Amino acid sequence: MSYDQMLAPLFGAGRSAWRAAQQGGGGGDAVTRQILKCTRWQLEETTDFVTCPYHYYCDSSYPGDYSAAVGFLVAAFAAYCFLSTLAFTVLDLVRGNGGGGAPAAGVRGIKRKYLLPSGPFLLPLVLLALAKGQRVNAVFPLAQLGPALLLLLQASALAFRNEADGDIRYAVLEASTVSGVLHASLYLDAVVLPYYTGLEALRWSRFSGECASCLCRMEPLVVGGTAVQYRGLSKTALAIIFALCSRMVCRIYGEERLSAWTRSALEAVGWVFVAGDAVYLVGWVAAEGGVVGVAAYSLVAGLVFLSVFGKVYRFLAWVETRQSQWKSSLCHSVV
Repeated sequence: MSYDQMLAPLFGAGRSAWRAAQQGGGGGDAVTRQILKCTRWQLEETTDFVTCPYHYYCDSSYPGDYSAAVGFLVAAFAAYCFLSTLAFTVLDLVRGNGGGGAPAAGVRGIKRKYLLPSGPFLLPLVLLALAKGQRVNAVFPLAQLGPALLLLLQASALAFRNEADGDIRYAVLEASTVSGVLHASLYLDAVVLPYYTGLEALRWSRFSGECASCLCRMEPLVVGGTAVQYRGLSKTALAIIFALCSRMVCRIYGEERLSAWTRSALEAVGWVFVAGDAVYLVGWVAAEGGVVGVAAYSLVAGLVFLSVFGKVYRFLAWVETRQSQWKSSLCHSVV
């Protein structure tokens, strides 16, 4: 199966950039792969300032894709992360326990933190998948679907607090989650930014013929391109990190009214950014025309909005309870 055929079910076939790269037959597929996986572009001097003011070529090599079996394992792992996060989100909605008060229930005696992608057991596997994601291009290509896995991790970290008996153990768990979210964002950028740059190079450049990957452009080539605005390490990741750090501070030093409101505000900002990223990615993939990509990102977006709905519902219930208590105390004071 050619590289073009693998991408076609995700982002639609017949893109003009792909056709241009495929004109060379079997060698064109290798050129397309090299451009989409290029991690270092070199700018050469040119004397043609009219039709080729910027001349680039790829100065990095690509070791090749992992086998389809690896892609299948990553796809199965991503599906499990989605289902486990969805299951515990629904359980929290049914129980109405807020997802982080008393020790959370698990499955058959296994604590919840060991079953979630943000937990201490599965988080290293998420990091491993993203760290090796540039070579995972069959079944579950992380260059296209990696942001969905990061969104699952971010939603899980926001929705479910780490549970531990002592403050020191809790601090270690929360710090590992913060470090995991940060490293996952960096690993994802290492996967998607070369891909976005390659898309920009293929779609808005022409081959000069000087070498297989030599391209002529009318504008400078920007890292990550200009068509896709999503980044792994962004305000979303920073907002989640601040929210997790505020949880840790509240747990260790006590939860006063000001610190509790600060933590809640940071968590709310994190949810807003995660929901915004989910909507943006669904719109971007839909514009590209890929059915599988739209389905994957739509499922993740639905999970995010289900979590947001649960948070809003519990907040409104808390406000209603507080109002009832205030009215009851006011009536007693009048009597």
